[in-house]
This record gives sequence, C-alpha cells and structure tokens, in this order.
Amino acid sequence: MSAFRLAGLLRLRQLQEENVRAELARTRAQELQRRRAEHRVRAALGETAVDVTSAETVQSIAAARASTSSMLGELDALLAGDVAAVAEAEAAHAAARAATIQIEKLEERHAARTRAEGLRAEQLGLDEHAARVARDGGAR
Repeated sequence: MSAFRLAGLLRLRQLQEENVRAELARTRAQELQRRRAEHRVRAALGETAVDVTSAETVQSIAAARASTSSMLGELDALLAGDVAAVAEAEAAHAAARAATIQIEKLEERHAARTRAEGLRAEQLGLDEHAARVARDGGAR
C-alpha cells in the first residue's frame, strides 16, 4: 500500500480550518457579548424611575441619559464592526473548509484505489494458488 502523498498538506489544511473555526467562534462570542451589553444598557435606560424634586435632579438625569445614549451609539458602532467581522470569519471558514474538502476527496480516492489494488493483489494470489493446486493435483 502506498502512502497518501498529500497527507502533510491535508493536515496543514485541517489545522488552518481549525484556526479559522476558532476565530469564527471568537468573533461570534464577541458579537453576542456586545449584543447582551447593548440589551442591558437599553433595559437599564428604560427602567429608570426617578422622583424629580429639583432642577439639579433633572440635570443629573439628562446628563445620565446623554451619557447612556452616547454609550449606546458606541455599542452600536462596535456591534456593526462585530457583525462585519463575523461575516468575514464565516467567509474565511467556508474557504478553508472548501480547501480541506478538496484534499479529503483526493485522500478518499487514494484510499479506494489502494483498497482496490490490495484486493486485486489478493485475488491474483488466490488465483495463482488455485492454479498451483490444480496443476499439482492433476499431475498425481
């Protein structure tokens, strides 16, 4: 049986695919984390019930809301970047997977060809043995 000559390349492609898959998981986790943060900020913003008793309180509430709105704007911008990073990572993973699949198909063909050659050699051996038995048995 001959060794698959592209085994090293296949292993390299599999490692590359694993790295890209890990990066995809990381970007998805980061996106999810930011979505949760945005949800928490929006929930906190909607839940603030304050007893307004003075102008200072109103000014403090306005400043807090302005700060929160600014933070939401920053989170939205970061989230948009995360969405783009996830899309990019998904495309990279699809490309890495396609490259791996190409080599895996070659490996499968090689394995099938190797099995067929082995079976052919075994059959030739059996045929040769049967011919010897027939020849030796017929001479007696």
